[in-house]
Amino acid sequence: MVMNEQETRNRHIRPSIARAGWSDHQIREEYPYTLGRIHVSGKVSKRGDRKKVDFLLEYKPNQPVALIEAKSIVGNDLGTGMQQALGYAEALDVPFVFSSNGEGFLFHDRTGQSAQTETPISLDQFPTPEELHRRFLVWKGIAEESSPVASVINTPYYTDDPRKSPRYFQRIAVDRAVEAYAKGEKRMLLVMATGTGKTYTAGQIMWRLWKSKQAKRVLFLADRNILVDQARVNDLKHFGNALTKITRQSFNDVGSLMSYEIFLSLYQAMSGTNEDEKFYKKLPRDFFDLIIIDECHRGSLEEDSQWHEILAYFTDAAHLGLTATPKETKSASVTHYFGDPIYTYSLKQGISDGFLAPYKVLRVLLDNDITGWRPAPGTLDDEGKDVPDQLFELKDVNQ
Repeated sequence: MVMNEQETRNRHIRPSIARAGWSDHQIREEYPYTLGRIHVSGKVSKRGDRKKVDFLLEYKPNQPVALIEAKSIVGNDLGTGMQQALGYAEALDVPFVFSSNGEGFLFHDRTGQSAQTETPISLDQFPTPEELHRRFLVWKGIAEESSPVASVINTPYYTDDPRKSPRYFQRIAVDRAVEAYAKGEKRMLLVMATGTGKTYTAGQIMWRLWKSKQAKRVLFLADRNILVDQARVNDLKHFGNALTKITRQSFNDVGSLMSYEIFLSLYQAMSGTNEDEKFYKKLPRDFFDLIIIDECHRGSLEEDSQWHEILAYFTDAAHLGLTATPKETKSASVTHYFGDPIYTYSLKQGISDGFLAPYKVLRVLLDNDITGWRPAPGTLDDEGKDVPDQLFELKDVNQ
């Protein structure tokens, strides 16, 4: 009997997985992990095809350990879908990969634990959830379940809707950050394109470290009030009464902060302008376990900046930088301070996946860019000096 791919999955592959002990809630069939690139033609736009994994196997929710690429029995051998499956596994950060034509499986171990990278197995030899989970923990470098890394790995994501889950790149970013922290890393960097949910990702990192008791006090630090306030009412609201915002009013009641564990603050509220206004110095150097610096490419990197003093003061804490645009100049380097990114999700990848829209660059010239600008006689600059009597053109303004 000739079977197509779907029939092969339903009659041979899924029953084999189920016999090995995988429950329905652990099997995500035809799992789409992208939205499909947006293609624009004139004023018309449409989405391309989503990328889908035939089977994604999760030991726990949002903890994928293996994936399977299926092909129909006729005309295909066990390894026909392996290269395609390895591409999916690379993107999804999944360690164990299987391809199948319904007559058996070809098992590919990306972790290096097996003597052979690829091994053919029969339909009745598919690994159990417990077997793949043990190998998964070895891949993560976990020797025992009581270790800090095991604790954060086993701590679930926060969700107020079981039907919702983080996007694949958000999951990878969160996993790598919490695991790096649990292993004792003090400087970490996540590079994620604008619009891909950096604050949501930060909230999940804070949640899992806080719930697993790996980080008792966490500070989310930003340089714009709107970033802090939006985080408080949206992506961090689930911390409830454990969360507070540090303001200039906190200066007069430092003791009240001791009952909180999750803190939001502007640099400006922590640093002040004069020595006696430096609020951060009222706190012990070891007060925070983790500081997450939003838009870390901005003002806190320069070593002589007032804002950098805050990070330099809390040296006992781990520092996690979030940015869409890493800054590399003579006076400030994101990677020099935080190290190489533990994960990068670029604008290009976001557009390719369909989570971000493609764009066009439009060059817009202002009137003064075109005609130039000449100051009126006696015009002074911000320092009270005479502005030269000349025609300032676009190149002068750019300079």
